[in-house]
Amino acid sequence: MQASKNKNREKTEPFYRLSVTKQKTSSEIINEARNVLRTLRTQRPFTPTENQRKLFGSRSSLAPQNRPPSVFSVHASSFDLAESRPVSGVRLSPLDFKPVLVTCAKDEDPSISLPKPAVDAAEVRKISSARARLFRRTSQGNVFPAKMVPPDQNEEKLDSEEPARMSNLCRSNDTCLTEQREYTPFNDESGQLICNEHSGSKLEREDVLKGTAGNFLFQLKGESDQMRKPGVGSLWPRSAGWKRRLAGLENDTRINESEEEKIFWHMKVLPILQELKSEDKVENLCLACTKLYQALNEGDMLGKRFKRRSVLLKTLYKLVDIDSDPLCLKLAKIILSMKVDGKNLLNVCKLAFKICKNEKNDYIIQNDKLLDCLLEVLTTEDLQKNSEALLYCMGAIKFMSGNAVLLNEMVSKGAVEMLLQLMKQINNIKESDAYFSNLGHLLVQLTATLRNLADLPQARCQLICSGAVSELCVALEQRLNDKDVCTYIVRIFSKLSSYDDFCAALADCSRCYILFLALLSKHQKQQDLVIRIIFILGNLTAENNQAREQFFKEKGSLNTLISLFQTYHELDLNAERWCHIRGREEEKQTKHPSEAEDVLIKLIRVLANLSIHPSVGAALAAAHRVVELLVTVLEYKSIDVCEELVINAATTINNLSFYKVKGSAVQDKKLHIAEMLLKLLMSNSMDGVVEAVRVFGNLSQYHEICDFIVQKKIYKFVIALLDAKNQDVCFSACGVLLNLTVDKDKRALLMEEGGIGKLVDCLRDFGPADWQLACLICKTLWNYSENITSAASCFGEDTDTLLVLLTSLLDEELVQDYSLDRDLRDYHKRYWEREFKPVAEKLLDRIQSHHSFVPAVTITAF
Repeated sequence: MQASKNKNREKTEPFYRLSVTKQKTSSEIINEARNVLRTLRTQRPFTPTENQRKLFGSRSSLAPQNRPPSVFSVHASSFDLAESRPVSGVRLSPLDFKPVLVTCAKDEDPSISLPKPAVDAAEVRKISSARARLFRRTSQGNVFPAKMVPPDQNEEKLDSEEPARMSNLCRSNDTCLTEQREYTPFNDESGQLICNEHSGSKLEREDVLKGTAGNFLFQLKGESDQMRKPGVGSLWPRSAGWKRRLAGLENDTRINESEEEKIFWHMKVLPILQELKSEDKVENLCLACTKLYQALNEGDMLGKRFKRRSVLLKTLYKLVDIDSDPLCLKLAKIILSMKVDGKNLLNVCKLAFKICKNEKNDYIIQNDKLLDCLLEVLTTEDLQKNSEALLYCMGAIKFMSGNAVLLNEMVSKGAVEMLLQLMKQINNIKESDAYFSNLGHLLVQLTATLRNLADLPQARCQLICSGAVSELCVALEQRLNDKDVCTYIVRIFSKLSSYDDFCAALADCSRCYILFLALLSKHQKQQDLVIRIIFILGNLTAENNQAREQFFKEKGSLNTLISLFQTYHELDLNAERWCHIRGREEEKQTKHPSEAEDVLIKLIRVLANLSIHPSVGAALAAAHRVVELLVTVLEYKSIDVCEELVINAATTINNLSFYKVKGSAVQDKKLHIAEMLLKLLMSNSMDGVVEAVRVFGNLSQYHEICDFIVQKKIYKFVIALLDAKNQDVCFSACGVLLNLTVDKDKRALLMEEGGIGKLVDCLRDFGPADWQLACLICKTLWNYSENITSAASCFGEDTDTLLVLLTSLLDEELVQDYSLDRDLRDYHKRYWEREFKPVAEKLLDRIQSHHSFVPAVTITAF
């Protein structure tokens, strides 16, 4: 008697009922519950392309006054000529500045005004004017008591070189006066220099006025009476270091020029510079710049250690005023190659920025090596000292990354590693540092470039191998208050998380979940940021069971998702009401989701993916607020308005309905949910119909839902779906029919609409390729035939076909499908042995025992 009861319970158990006798692993549950629990996919959020290239996009959260300008002017006057001197070969230690008044032999004046160092370009010009007056006043006093050695008469000079040499002389003179702590009396009001000494020789004065003093090598009289005379303040120190400064850094601190370099300069470089000065056609100037770069490269004259660098740079700076992007491109390339710094580096980076800003210049940039120069700036210049120059340099590179050819060139030149190294430097700057805020502007340009690079497979591989995930998370953590930086980093993750390898690397970075939750809480109404974070979370939880559990366990994760759901549900609901008030003609005509709908689509996808995990799914099924919001979507949103949103809501409800837990919100609202699903069954969307049937497959385990299915004639829809010739659709339909046949009073419904014949057809069409579906059909027929008296009366004209089918499908040779890979073939065999074979053998035995003979019918193909 007990055995009979157990047999009855076994044959009447619904397929969708969870086993309580054997604890199954999560993978087994997922495999067996195919199409009952499903992850969702969705499109990546769309980012519109900016109409114009800008340093900061139109969506930037910063006000224009709080960010560096994208529009500016760069002229020849913007450059600093003083910086163009060659680099010093020796670093001199700074001297203590303790001013001492000059004591002159003839007239000592205790009230002497001390000159102040210049602080900006305007002050430099003022001091230069004062120095010019100094040279004009040399007839009044002997300013330079030492004798001068005449320059080399055989050495040729360019006219443009003379002002620089005058500047060097003046600079040396100032340094001399400062470090010696002896100053020439100066009248601030008149702006004239006053000296009580007698003037020097006429020859010396003339040389100074001609601007050739910079070429002189000043020599001191070794043991002159004037230097030794007690009580007389000497203007010249005895130290050799000071003599080198007066020599214009031409000895130890200035690069010596070999005879070969001098010849190369005069024969190769000088004629080109003369051509640049005299030529007025842009095309010829561009050609001359090309020749100049080649000559400098050939003569190893690129960089700072080049004696005549100032002459070259001043000539190039003057050409910047010519309004021609091709010419400015050539100039920028050469100037950058000369390794300028300070103000000049900033201005040449601005010049490059202006050129790259115009998309029409991409072609000429491709044919030059400007990218090489800009990448070198990123890797060699000091981050804090030249942060503004690096900003515009990075902005220019960002513009280049918008071009496919230049983007590929960046990857081949190792730009990914360079950018990540620069990001590491920025990440090392503490928030308390004065540079922290300004470097945020640079980080925007950097991350925007990485976002473009992320489109290329090779770049994606480099990003993973170089540890980009960790550095991006550090930057995200440090810049939570900077919406622009956060948006670009999130866009990078949004792109890369669509790829399995990067998604796995991101999932392994445990702090990313905390950061995403913090961003969602902080920027809840920033749709462009929220939607991408939700999209990333959807990707992380799509395949990774550990990611599902880890995210759900983070403090406040579920409350954050519910809060977002409520916020964007209200926004969408208000939009629906507004359309209703405006009338039908104002209703949305496009099939694209609105911003609020798009957030809800991707948010519901996260919930659906999370519910795959057994413990997380059970917790979500008991979360009444989550289920209420999902049901609300089915209530107010028409599938004709936003199909993806409605179907996603139904899929998530289906996943949650799989869990039979205490206090299940789905169970509490099952009838109301069934009523909402009825709208989907009546819609013109086939996907909506199928999804509704899937939900009914789980809900039909409850007697109230089975009664509802019969009352609303839903079973007719389900039987009709067996003709869909789609195994997934048939699988869902069979699930509903199986649960209906548990109730003896509802088994006869299977004969309506030709249900038995359609089940047999599905078994024949899909059985050998899908043992799960074959098993489900056999279980349905087993329940249906419980009170069989005659096989013919029970199965009708399909009896013989069913007998042959079952006999053939139970042949073990049929399972050995060598067209499948070994793992899949082994999986099919295990399922055939454990699930299909026991049910099929019992069903075949029952039919044969109630059938008088087996007809000679053969089935040659399935």
